Amino acid sequence: MSGRLAGRTALITGAASGIGRATAERFAREGASLVLFGLGGGALDEAAVATGGIAVHGDVTDGGDVARAIDACGGRLDILVNAAGIIMLDEPETLTDQIWEKSFAVNVTGAMKVCRASLPLLRERGGAVVNIASVGAFNASPVNAAYSASKAALVSYTRSLASAHGPDGIRANAVAPGWVRTPMSQYEMEVAARQNGTTAEDEFVALTGRIALRRVADPDEIASCCLFLASDEASFVTGAVLVADGGGRAPTHNRAV
Repeated sequence: MSGRLAGRTALITGAASGIGRATAERFAREGASLVLFGLGGGALDEAAVATGGIAVHGDVTDGGDVARAIDACGGRLDILVNAAGIIMLDEPETLTDQIWEKSFAVNVTGAMKVCRASLPLLRERGGAVVNIASVGAFNASPVNAAYSASKAALVSYTRSLASAHGPDGIRANAVAPGWVRTPMSQYEMEVAARQNGTTAEDEFVALTGRIALRRVADPDEIASCCLFLASDEASFVTGAVLVADGGGRAPTHNRAV
């Protein structure tokens, strides 16, 4: 362990599974003290035990719950990672108000509320914010209109945060993952499998043909991106979006071969 985050306190939302859980584990190995915040139930408690962190059960959209998470930081906060997020498949013509509003409430407003509440503590030492966006912010799909729009909004918010609070010594960046082996992507593959008469694993294999590296990511690979942006190695990086999609966005046109 190199201890790149030794002596620092990190608040991670959505830490019960997926990218949030992997980031918590990576940060713990690097010496950070952790507060894990989210709706993960027993899984969040397990993550806290595994990382030596504090579990705060609550909803990022609830101001009272957010305040409890900030209080659990004990008056010090150096790093914030917003990994809480949801996806509900939809299409523009049949997209319901409920799906649209819920997607924005969690993916954008929730992240904003946690950031806003964290700023006084982050300002004390000059901290780092890492928001988990998605390549969907740039390459929208016809079946996740609300999700893609919410992640685009999160990117814009992150840049506003960086611009407003750079003078306070606060850096704010986003990671935009492509396909990652998480419960969220498993859900998407299961939906596709039901539609296509295949299996979720078949769908994972099929999509790798559209990725330059010909594979999906492990959550720990995205956690490494979060670690870089949270660490002193990224001391002059703010307002940036680190795309980690294995080259999925590399082609600029369709090819015959």
